[in-house]
Amino acid sequence: MSNNLPGKRNPLQTKLWLSNFGLLMTVLKTFVFGIFLVLLYALFGDSFDFQKTPIQSGNRVSNSVAMDDDWDKVENGIHLQTGLIYDANFDIVRAHCTACHSGKLVAQNRATREGWLQMIRWMQETQGLWDLGVNEPKILDYLAKNYAPEEVGRRTNIDVAAVEWYILELENK
Repeated sequence: MSNNLPGKRNPLQTKLWLSNFGLLMTVLKTFVFGIFLVLLYALFGDSFDFQKTPIQSGNRVSNSVAMDDDWDKVENGIHLQTGLIYDANFDIVRAHCTACHSGKLVAQNRATREGWLQMIRWMQETQGLWDLGVNEPKILDYLAKNYAPEEVGRRTNIDVAAVEWYILELENK
């Protein structure tokens, strides 16, 4: 008897067909599940905010990721979110400088107005910083005023003449 009769399939063909059908069903289920996730995100995406819960580490609770409440908080003249000094041109500096790097990178540097201008030109030539246009003088004013070189180093020199010296007397026993 032949296996090629009408209505009968070869067992290998049947096994191959079932394997391909299973693969097709897996792909179809994955596609439908993906569409379902996209629809869920489209409907509820804004409410999926996993960053709001505090991170617990030992006995401390840290909100290092979620600082929505402190976004514009200023304490002692320092904008807490960026670490920059808060004054009249702060918003312009925040908009331009913190678009690419942390405000703390600005705050750790000191330069004259010319030095800040050279840093801006370097960033424009090598790092893709855009033309600052009419905001450039305001940014330079802010940086030169708030992050100028400091005259004082680690400490001032000791005035040796002003020190009241005494002789330490030790007893020999």
